Amino acid sequence: MPTEYFFISDMHIGGDGELQNCDFEVELIDFLKQLERNHGAELIINGDAFGLWEFTTLEGTEKVEALIKQQPKLFEQFRKMGEKVPITLMPGNHDYELACYPQYVDRLKEYNINLVQEVAITREVAGKKVWIEHGQQHDKRNRMPDFGNPYAEPVGYFVTASIVGTAGRYSEFGRGDWLKDLQAVMPITDIPTWMISNYFYREMGPMLRLILLPFLLLFSLGFLVVLSWLLQAVGILGFNPILDNPLTHSLGLTGNVLRAVLLVEGLLALLLFLALIPAAIPLGILLRDVLKTLDRYHIFKPKAPMKEADASYLEAARQVFEQDPDVAVFVYGHTHIASLKEVGGRVVINTGTWLKLPKKVSVLFGYLPPVYRPVFRLNYLAIRYERIEKNPPSELTLSQRLLTLTRHLDEGAPIPERTVVDSNRHDDSVDRVGDTPTEGRP
Repeated sequence: MPTEYFFISDMHIGGDGELQNCDFEVELIDFLKQLERNHGAELIINGDAFGLWEFTTLEGTEKVEALIKQQPKLFEQFRKMGEKVPITLMPGNHDYELACYPQYVDRLKEYNINLVQEVAITREVAGKKVWIEHGQQHDKRNRMPDFGNPYAEPVGYFVTASIVGTAGRYSEFGRGDWLKDLQAVMPITDIPTWMISNYFYREMGPMLRLILLPFLLLFSLGFLVVLSWLLQAVGILGFNPILDNPLTHSLGLTGNVLRAVLLVEGLLALLLFLALIPAAIPLGILLRDVLKTLDRYHIFKPKAPMKEADASYLEAARQVFEQDPDVAVFVYGHTHIASLKEVGGRVVINTGTWLKLPKKVSVLFGYLPPVYRPVFRLNYLAIRYERIEKNPPSELTLSQRLLTLTRHLDEGAPIPERTVVDSNRHDDSVDRVGDTPTEGRP
């Protein structure tokens, strides 16, 4: 029987088009090779190892066959590792078909992968249980109404197949394969901004972007130009301090170009201002009515207090702890946010994701789209949590790097290096924890 358990989830490997390219293949295979030497351990992949929903032109068991052909090195390493260390694979929502076809069990067994077609499983550590699931059952868009039924797909399947799968196929046509990262954009309400950003910095014609860039950078100065014109017109200023100042004159040709840009900015701002004057009253009435409508729907002031993003998973953990006092640790994935929290003296752990995550960073100045920096947080839990370092690719353009030079990314909530589970406590607190058999070395 294994004495140590390792957990990973949400790799989403495979799919149509550029989705077949795994950004972390080297790191994952290296991790499996290291684990291969750890006798007495078991690797548990708690869902979404594969992106079967992203195979949109294949049906049923054909998807796994295509996946094996796409990832020969990975499956060969599974086979080698599985000869020494047990590998348990659970279905998630993106690879839900794994729960639906019995023949998958035998096919994956050829690579020493033990497929368990269950929503949740348990393991035992030091006389206590570890509850393990993917977590999709607590997400209304991805809940399986009849787990194991291939025809009972949730709404998330149709969204993924129609949007993410299509993005994988069309990604090869872009300047870089950025479109395939659509599946990792969080929250999904950021998708329009993310697409505008990638269009501006990657797809837009270089000459057009070069022409627009100074105007967008200096757009706010256009209103100052208009203000300076007004102050000159009423006699408060004898000269225009923005268009006619010693600094721009000293720059020679560069200064002339800068003055020309500012002049155009001022004219655009003036035209915008003049266009808004006759529309001010009807626009004001419309805006007031829209705000009243949004208030009726509690958009700005929610009727009920906002819940934590992982509230439904913490509630599910509480229910499991209440139903079985021997469960000391609740492990899930699905949301792609690695975390460790305490609930009533027990521990709730999210195993995060291995996907490349686009993180939004606002630009230093100007009216420009935000930049999405690529970030990896490759991690595994070993009833100790580990993080594997991976430098993101140098895919940002020079303008993206300059415009976000001093911006720092949010690394996410830190996970303590060691956490001790005191399962004798039975309160309902949710806190950061200090010292367990669950270790983390971020």
